[in-house]
Amino acid sequence: MSTALEDVFHRVLAARVFKDREKLRPDYVPEELPHREFEIKRLGETLAPAIKGVRPSNVFIYGLPGTGKTAVTKFVLKALARTAAKLAVKAPRSCYVNCKYDNTAYRVLASLCEQLGVKVPFTGLSISELFRRFVTGLEESRGLAIVVLDEVDALRGEHGCDLLYRLTRVNSELSSSKVSLIGITNDLKFTESLDPRVKSALGEEELVFKPYDSEELEDILRQRARLAFVDGVLEDGVIPLCATLAAREHGDARRALDLLRVAGEVAEREGACKVTEGHVRRAQREIERDRVVEVVRSMPLHGKITLAAIYLLEKKGVREKTTGEIYSLYRDLCRSLRLDELTQRRISDLINELDSAGLVTARVVSRGRRGLTKIVKLNIDGSILKAGLGEDGRLSDLLP
Repeated sequence: MSTALEDVFHRVLAARVFKDREKLRPDYVPEELPHREFEIKRLGETLAPAIKGVRPSNVFIYGLPGTGKTAVTKFVLKALARTAAKLAVKAPRSCYVNCKYDNTAYRVLASLCEQLGVKVPFTGLSISELFRRFVTGLEESRGLAIVVLDEVDALRGEHGCDLLYRLTRVNSELSSSKVSLIGITNDLKFTESLDPRVKSALGEEELVFKPYDSEELEDILRQRARLAFVDGVLEDGVIPLCATLAAREHGDARRALDLLRVAGEVAEREGACKVTEGHVRRAQREIERDRVVEVVRSMPLHGKITLAAIYLLEKKGVREKTTGEIYSLYRDLCRSLRLDELTQRRISDLINELDSAGLVTARVVSRGRRGLTKIVKLNIDGSILKAGLGEDGRLSDLLP
């Protein structure tokens, strides 16, 4: 082992920064959830009949990323199970699926079957057979099941909508069991694309989570910091800075927690005895680079080319990049790669998707007699974007 690597290991091992960094992970659900008392009460009121064995209404939960939707849902379900245990009644079975990762009808149903103790193959069954086994598993459990579909908007397309339709109608196929659904989404317009029958059944009750403000984020961070860090290791300005930076991005608590955790890890790697605002700034750059690389890596090729065109116009000093200018350069890049280009309307749609992902800002402005036009501005550091695009070997040679 090299001396430099040994030095890194010793420095990290000697640092006394964290007590338990896992307490800063987004999937950790604390004993208290500050500033979500109203949402906890509302969801608790909706699910409370489950303690009596009565099927609660289906619930649809909306909110921007990092507003506590998943944490509140898990918190209430855990409290529901504890109360049922105290009363010596049968607790409802909770089945949780993150549809961003299990993003096909088969994988969602396979996950639900596994949680019910029904073994199914990784592939090879028809959706109808998989659903039949799911229904059989429910019947054998002889009770109430609460199915949570997190990031349910990932189930787009015909098969996803068909699965949601089946799940909202599953109680008609059950005699000794019942099912309630909780759908969670970041997309406030998701239900507009649903079959009206699915929309009415899935959204019997609706709950909207507002973003956290800077002061609320500070409270959340201080609560977690007491659990995660060694006492006195955080400088006074660290938590307010993390809260302020996250509040700019729609009050995202997940972002704030990531900033605080990565700032601690940066300090730990340096062997520092204090976590400073400088560590937070470096953490912000690391997180942004990782986020951009991950988003760009998952984009379709023409989305990457569109983003490359915006980046190249930015490098040329074009301040107000219009859809027409972007499309013209996009076509040139497609010819360089010997690809058939998409239509300008489709590229306009891709720009809207980049806007939704936070990579660019696209706003429509009036040009008087010339009509309306879309002005696009790059939202992220060009060097980070270049690194993300450069991971695709087809584009790396096109970027200066």
